Amino acid sequence: MQYRTLGRTGLKVSEIGLGGEWFNGLTAEESTAIVDTAQQSGINYIDIFMPQAPTRSNLGIALKGRREEFIIQGHLCTVFEDGQYTRTRDIEKTKRSFADLLERLQTDYIDVGMIHYVDSEEDFRTVFAGPVMEYAKELKASGVVRHLGMSSHNPHIALKAVESGLIDVLMFSINPAYDMEAADTDIYDLMEFKGMAQSGLVVDEARQKLYSACEAAGVAITVMKPLGAGTLLKAESSPFGTAMTVPQCIQYCLDRNGVKVVIVGCHTVEEVKEAVKYDEVPAAERSYAHIFSAGSAIHMTGRCMYCNHCQPCPAHIDIAAVTKFLDLAKQQDTVPETVAQHYWALSATADDCLMCGRCEPNCPFGVKVRENMKEARVVFGQKRV
Repeated sequence: MQYRTLGRTGLKVSEIGLGGEWFNGLTAEESTAIVDTAQQSGINYIDIFMPQAPTRSNLGIALKGRREEFIIQGHLCTVFEDGQYTRTRDIEKTKRSFADLLERLQTDYIDVGMIHYVDSEEDFRTVFAGPVMEYAKELKASGVVRHLGMSSHNPHIALKAVESGLIDVLMFSINPAYDMEAADTDIYDLMEFKGMAQSGLVVDEARQKLYSACEAAGVAITVMKPLGAGTLLKAESSPFGTAMTVPQCIQYCLDRNGVKVVIVGCHTVEEVKEAVKYDEVPAAERSYAHIFSAGSAIHMTGRCMYCNHCQPCPAHIDIAAVTKFLDLAKQQDTVPETVAQHYWALSATADDCLMCGRCEPNCPFGVKVRENMKEARVVFGQKRV
């Protein structure tokens, strides 16, 4: 298992996290077996949004004696009413549900307190200018919540949260299909890929801007829905008409700017083992470039997706890394010091490019790599470290 730093929180987190939704309906023994396997595999990040009492209690049993070994992303504003989960902005209900979460998990703190599911302008104002955010701040000030986060499916609203400076972690839905959906697509249409038709089947610039903004601000992204609820794993259900593997889906997410943890929902021990196979699969088998070239209806905009399918480079340049740092640098008026340091720490930079053009025919997105290399030379040449 590889680990990344969770943005400005400084926490060291496993690249693969455990999604809690699929713990619903499991026994304490089954929940414990999944947590056992996750820990043995190096997973140390768990997302828990479920308000169901048995689910929370069973996870508390599973975590007993090893709470400190896991980083818990626990959600505010989820309650169980009328026999079902629902989202709330009622502050008293929110407080009761969060207290219940702590009690049933047998812990006195949550590492990342995640304000649940903010997708609209109206809801954003309700949350960020109202009692929910005040309560979240109180929890953080008291140490009951160590860091604040928010989950969203809307890149415009998510960007507003990042720019507010109030959140350290963003939970966002990312996969290749979602990245091609129109920015304002409703979550239910998003899950059915209806937004792809609205976008004209191009990579949504609002999402790319969000990811780079998160990286630049030190706001870590934890990914939900990386498999598209499993639809991307089957050719007949994938909008690309070709199947992806779990490692390919995970790789796609980890290649996005700002992403630190890809959270995979697992209902069984076998599914946990399937997810962590990512670390055992050769890089070539994790490549996802085939999905974009599978159908002529998919249009690329010439934007680098960091897949490194353009490799190998005769100058041994990590083209994806150079382009990613270039994108981050262009997000700011001046090149951030940390971005410049990371760029110049590469074993080969754009200065080493031979301008041979061998990479460009291999790119499934039509990226003009040599133009990016030229731009990187200029941008980073102004701030050589």
